[in-house]
Amino acid sequence: MNDNELADLVQKSLKGPRYLVVVDDIWSRDVWDIISQIFPNRNNGSRVLLTTRETDVAIYANTSSPHKMNLLDLDNSWKLLCDKVFGLEHDHPPELEEIGKQIAEKCQGLPLIISVIAGHLSKTVPKTLKSWKYVAQTLSEIIASHPNKCLGVLGLSYHHLPNRLKPCFLSMGDFPEDFQVDTRRLIQLWIAEGFIRMPSGSRKSLEEVAKNYLEDLISRNLIMARKKRYNGEVKVCGIHDVLREFCLIEAEMTEFMHVMITPFSPAQRPNFRRFSIQEYFVDAYMLLPPVTRSIYCFSYLGIPSEPRIKLLPILPIYRHDPIIHGFFSSFNHLRVLIILRPYFGSFPLVITKLFHLRYLQVRYLGNIPESISELLNLQTLISDANSLEMTLPRKIWMMKNLRYIRLRDASYLPSPRIDKNLVTGMPNLEEFFGLCYSSCTNEVFSSIPNLKRLTIHAPLRVDNVPWHLLDMSSSRKLEAFKLSWRQRFAWPMKRFGFPTSLRKLTLASCSAKKWEETLSPLTKLPNREELKLKRCRAEDDVWRLTDKDLFRSLKLLLLSELNLKGWEASSDNFPNLKRLVLKECKDLQVIPTDFVEICTLESIELHDCTTTAEDSVRNIKQEREDMGYNILKVYLHP
Repeated sequence: MNDNELADLVQKSLKGPRYLVVVDDIWSRDVWDIISQIFPNRNNGSRVLLTTRETDVAIYANTSSPHKMNLLDLDNSWKLLCDKVFGLEHDHPPELEEIGKQIAEKCQGLPLIISVIAGHLSKTVPKTLKSWKYVAQTLSEIIASHPNKCLGVLGLSYHHLPNRLKPCFLSMGDFPEDFQVDTRRLIQLWIAEGFIRMPSGSRKSLEEVAKNYLEDLISRNLIMARKKRYNGEVKVCGIHDVLREFCLIEAEMTEFMHVMITPFSPAQRPNFRRFSIQEYFVDAYMLLPPVTRSIYCFSYLGIPSEPRIKLLPILPIYRHDPIIHGFFSSFNHLRVLIILRPYFGSFPLVITKLFHLRYLQVRYLGNIPESISELLNLQTLISDANSLEMTLPRKIWMMKNLRYIRLRDASYLPSPRIDKNLVTGMPNLEEFFGLCYSSCTNEVFSSIPNLKRLTIHAPLRVDNVPWHLLDMSSSRKLEAFKLSWRQRFAWPMKRFGFPTSLRKLTLASCSAKKWEETLSPLTKLPNREELKLKRCRAEDDVWRLTDKDLFRSLKLLLLSELNLKGWEASSDNFPNLKRLVLKECKDLQVIPTDFVEICTLESIELHDCTTTAEDSVRNIKQEREDMGYNILKVYLHP
């Protein structure tokens, strides 16, 4: 029979009785459009159950919320492993339970992998403690030895990807196993690598397009969202170990990248352009070809002369060395350079000669040199400098392509005026993490007009610092602001001038005479959706809100390590609150009972708080249920 004849046969056979049909593993909307026409709808309770790896296909097939299959937790992973190996009776030797759970945990909740490992354990491995320990140690090799059962099945998801998404997915293999990837940094990496292509006629920014790429890969279950922000945005992502194994194999076959986890001889020197150094071995630096465009270094560079000293027991330092200079000067086409190990004794000046560099992350002692301004194509600068007080070079204002600056400590940024006749700026800069308070002037803010996220640190020594009004009202695109002190310092909110665009605000280690003095002025921010207070103190120990203290737009409120004993508030103060989080508020006795009236409230989390506070949350949850409100999720972590 041809397809039409088969379809007609199926349709006729389903016209009589009520039926349940399971359609497994649909990949596209077009396929569903064709298949769905086969099933007659006689309004007799018949059902079609569709499975797919593509979230958009599930939503297209049925606009109601699809059931998302979650990864198994440890208990269910161990149960499935036992079912497959020992049968439903679970009659297993007691000495195998601990190592068996370790094996189940390493499968990371993926039933397909658990089933393959269980088959290996039941058919080829004697049921002894020694043999099972060996399986736990060689899990990746066992999975790779079953390509049709594991990697081939998961590889289908990759091969169905549009071409624009394939390099983004394969790039996840650049990171070591179980590495937690910050999504904002990942997006900047994809842009620097040239993976993001702007659709013709699109008005979106590169960041917005890259974010859509990431969301697409997550919806296809290829990248995992490890942590999310309250609004659903992915904060940290990662990849399952098995998919990472597939990435390494596919990337090697297609010469997309080479991950250096085992040594190879110069005769085997691969002619790749992207390298990830994940294990230390001597002479690794000599094996990379001059055409290299990306270097990710998560291990030591393999310098045979070992020109290192130890500043601290855990901080090996590389002195400047001719070999280091020769290593970096070889790569004139380099676009991405990430060196998480080692620390350098000072910023390697040879890096500033890499003209095509777009993304730089490096660890060193001291300050950034003036010659950094020669990197005119640089978009992302992540400086893990170990310095008490860093001063940025004045010429950094000439780097007009910078989008993202992240500095470890409070860093002084000089005035943008280089001379009397030349005023420069950074028009593309969207995020600055680690700016020193004393650098926050109107002249600086007006020179970074598109700044969206800003983190300010106080200097290490606050004596004799001229505390001025911190006016950010000219930063009209600023969405997120964080103020963090090294030591607790009094800072009334009247000294701030916030823009109306601000949506997220975090205050850390601030202190005041009264809580009202710190928090009441914040009610004047019309668009603020997120407020976090960490390690803040006030001389009084009760936060009293009046009828005038309205946090109209606030959706997330986080209070961490505050000296609050009492909290007087009503539902009118937080009319749109969705999530309340309290961490280590060890003196706070109760949550305001009137919060039961906040109709939008979805969850309350308590971490290491008092038992009376926990009891008040339970009472709020119970009362909401009695009133017929939407179910309140409560998370209590002792």
